[in-house]
Amino acid sequence: MGYEQLWAPWRLAYVQGDLPETPPERLDLLPGADPECFLCQAAASTSDRRRLVVWRSEHSLVLLNRYPYNNGHLLVSPRHHRASLDQLTPEEQLDLAQCLTRMVGLLERTLHPDGFNVGLNLGRAAGAGLPGHLHWHVVPRWSGDTNFMPALSAVKVIPQALDALWEVLRGDLSREEASKPVQP
Repeated sequence: MGYEQLWAPWRLAYVQGDLPETPPERLDLLPGADPECFLCQAAASTSDRRRLVVWRSEHSLVLLNRYPYNNGHLLVSPRHHRASLDQLTPEEQLDLAQCLTRMVGLLERTLHPDGFNVGLNLGRAAGAGLPGHLHWHVVPRWSGDTNFMPALSAVKVIPQALDALWEVLRGDLSREEASKPVQP
């Protein structure tokens, strides 16, 4: 019996704890933003590909998770730095709910998962890696998507490069926007 080669070179930076250096980007942060917060930086950036921003709405931001649990793992957050649910305006709450619904639909169309984990880790004790900026995880799941790799080597294999996934999702969203009727 032969072995298949699993090729996931983008994971090396995560495993080693290194991220490649990129030239600094001038950011005009939104009011109340934390300059160290990657979500605040993404909200202010004009380089969606670099920041892995898949979608922006008036109040929400969607990014590919740089360290995904599964292929298609998205982060949905308010554009403004909000640490708790009671800081969200009613408009932000509605926009976030609509954005979550839209992203689940997008992933259903493009990746055809069997289900989803959608959740918010509210506070460090609940597992929030970035407790100062609310963000929901949208994780596509497939029947049988667990395998021996995490148990034997503490490695989760993601089968698609983030850049390739970004292209697929942005392309689908662009086609969706282009097919919408023009409002008078």
